[in-house]
Amino acid sequence: MTKKQQRIYAIILVVTGIAVAAALTLFALRDNVTFFYTPSDIIGANAKNIVKDRPFRLGGLVMYGTVEQDGKRLRFIVTDNMEDIAVEYEGVVPALFREGQGVVAAGTLDESGLFRATTLMAKHDENYMPPEVAKALKEKGAPHGRVPEEYP
Repeated sequence: MTKKQQRIYAIILVVTGIAVAAALTLFALRDNVTFFYTPSDIIGANAKNIVKDRPFRLGGLVMYGTVEQDGKRLRFIVTDNMEDIAVEYEGVVPALFREGQGVVAAGTLDESGLFRATTLMAKHDENYMPPEVAKALKEKGAPHGRVPEEYP
């Protein structure tokens, strides 16, 4: 085998190795590409297949009149003005968490449809909403940073 043939085989081997590594990486990340869901993505006609007990992020608006706090346990409903999901969170509640504001909760969906949050993130001032929440709410018909008229 000549030196030229050895170089060609080496190049082919390296390119093949890089292609296999890239394919394996993309395969491993395919379920994490969409890491954020709205209630309509989980429930309803266009529902995505959410694996129970698998972590993901849920975002939307905290529905008025649904916040109940018992010690460190917090229960509320997240809405995107089309669908609603009950959320339960146990831990320190962010100081800026309140009804009618944007929220992103990380956690899992249990068999009963209750979202058990392990992390809760609230918007940090009145002009900010997490970009993915603002975009998802705008697509669902809710104006950015405003509460729909049906809420008090």
